[in-house]
Amino acid sequence: MNRTLWVVQVLLGALFLIAGGSKLVMSAEQMSAGMPMPVSMGFLRFIGVCETLGGLGLILPTWLRIMPGLTPLAAAGLVVIMIGATVTTLQMGMVGTAVIPAIVGILCAFVAYGRWRLAPIRG
Repeated sequence: MNRTLWVVQVLLGALFLIAGGSKLVMSAEQMSAGMPMPVSMGFLRFIGVCETLGGLGLILPTWLRIMPGLTPLAAAGLVVIMIGATVTTLQMGMVGTAVIPAIVGILCAFVAYGRWRLAPIRG
């Protein structure tokens, strides 16, 4: 179980580092180009910071064994973000596309539960 959690953590961590980092470095015009509804650039930057910190939180505390209890908290926080992403995508009428953030959210929930109950890492 520990190895499975590690694989999922690393993959999700990379995903969120890339997604969050891109929200932080892209210009407002680039981010709003494909959006059918207006979104505050400040809010998108905030989500980018949360995703970047969440991606780091999935990997670093457990890997470094410094406060490994932060890993399930980071995963739980990312579940909240993915619920918002799924709902927003559904509201835009993109049902097929909403499956992607839903699956990512489920994987984050798996990491949160796994690191809390199934295979916790002690510091």
